[in-house]
Amino acid sequence: MSDETESGSTEGETNEDRPYETDRSTAPQSAYTGRDVGIGALVAIVGLAVTFGVPLAVSF
Repeated sequence: MSDETESGSTEGETNEDRPYETDRSTAPQSAYTGRDVGIGALVAIVGLAVTFGVPLAVSF
């Protein structure tokens, strides 16, 4: 083993050692609009329809 670390290694780094990343965000802290909520609801409805509707339709 050597004392050298790989250039991509983050071992021993703290948040202060890395530059601030502005293009990354975490959803709960991000602002969202009514349009975002509507798209999420539509995706949920389609997912539920596929999950439950298709098996029910095939079984009859």
